Amino acid sequence: MTYLDNAATTQVCSAALEAFERAAEETFGNPSSLHSAGFAAERTVDEARKTLASVLGGAPDELVFTPGGTFSDNLAVLGGARRNCRIGKHIVTTRIEHDAVLNAAAALEKEGFEVTRVAPGPDGRVRAEDVLSAVRSDTVLVSVMLANNELGTVQPVAEIAGELKRRKSRALLHTDAVQAFCKIPFSVKTLGADLVAVSGHKVHAPKGVGALWVRKGVKLSPITFGGGQEKGLAPGTEPVPLIAAFGAAVAARDKSGRAVKLKEYALSLLERIDGLKVISRGDTGVCMVSLPGFRSETLLHRLSAEQIYVSSGSACGRGKPSHVLKALELEAKTLDGALRISFSAYNTEEDAVRLASALERAAGELAHA
Repeated sequence: MTYLDNAATTQVCSAALEAFERAAEETFGNPSSLHSAGFAAERTVDEARKTLASVLGGAPDELVFTPGGTFSDNLAVLGGARRNCRIGKHIVTTRIEHDAVLNAAAALEKEGFEVTRVAPGPDGRVRAEDVLSAVRSDTVLVSVMLANNELGTVQPVAEIAGELKRRKSRALLHTDAVQAFCKIPFSVKTLGADLVAVSGHKVHAPKGVGALWVRKGVKLSPITFGGGQEKGLAPGTEPVPLIAAFGAAVAARDKSGRAVKLKEYALSLLERIDGLKVISRGDTGVCMVSLPGFRSETLLHRLSAEQIYVSSGSACGRGKPSHVLKALELEAKTLDGALRISFSAYNTEEDAVRLASALERAAGELAHA
C-alpha cells in the first residue's frame, strides 16, 4: 500500500500505540478521582500536557485537551467571539480556512456577528495587509490558519499578530495549526497568536484527541457544558489513553523535515507527466496538482486500484467541490482534475516513484479510452 493522504489522517505510530495500551491497562482511573488510581491518571495527563506545551513553546497550564481539531477551532472561534462581544461583533477570517472555522463563523453570523472573509492570492496565500485592512475597531476575532490543509501553503500569522499588537487591537487572534503542528517549526511565543488549535490524528496519534493553546489571560466562553475538566472548556472525563498517545506521538515526532523532502522529490517526478499542472507546491508535506481534462474521481479510482491513496481535497468535503480551490479561481478543467498528495515521515522515495508511474499510466490509458 502507498498511503499519500496524510493530510486527511496519519497512521498511528508505535510510540503512541504503546502509550495508549499502557495507559488503558495501568492508569485507567478517572483523573478527577481523589484516590491513587485517579492521581496516577492525572499524572499521565499532566505529562502529556507538558510534552505538548514544550513543543508549542508555551506553558502547560495554557493547554486545554479537546476531542480534536474541529472542537479546538470551534471553541476558539465561538468561545472567543461570544466572550468578547462587548468589544464588537465583527470577525475577520479567510476563504481558505477549514470548515471547522468557516462553519463556526457562519453560525456566529446567525447570532448577529458580521464576518469578513479575505480572499487568497493565486499562490494560495493570503496577504497580511489584506487581513489587516479588514480589521476594524469593533473586530473581536481574527482567524487565519497557519498551514492550509489542501494547498500546504503557510500563511503570515506572525506578521498579522505583530501588526495587531502594534495597533493595540483588542481582537483575539486564532490560528488553526492542525496541519502545521509537528510538521513545520513554530513557537507560540514568536507566532503571536492568542489561540492555537492542534489535533492528534494528524501527527500519528489516534483519532479523538486534540488541544487548544490559550494564551494566559485570554478568556473564552464554553461551548459545551458539564464538569470542570480542562478549565470547564472541554468538560467530561479526560480520555487518558488518547491523551497519553498524543503526548507520545509528539515526543516521537520526526524533526528531519523528511515529509517536505519527499514531497519535493515527488513533484520533480510528477512534473514530467505531460499536461500535469502544479496548483500548489506547498510549504509542508502537502501539495496539489491537476491533470486538466481528467476528472479527479476517475484518477482516484485508478490509483486506488493499485493501492495508491491520495485525495481530491479535504476529507471533510466528502466529494463536494473544494472551497479552497474555488477561492483560487482556477479554470473548471483544472479544478475538476485536482489531486491532493500529502506525505509523512513514514513514506519513502519508492512511494513517490509508484505514484508518478501510476498517474502517468492512468492518464495515458484514459486519454486513449
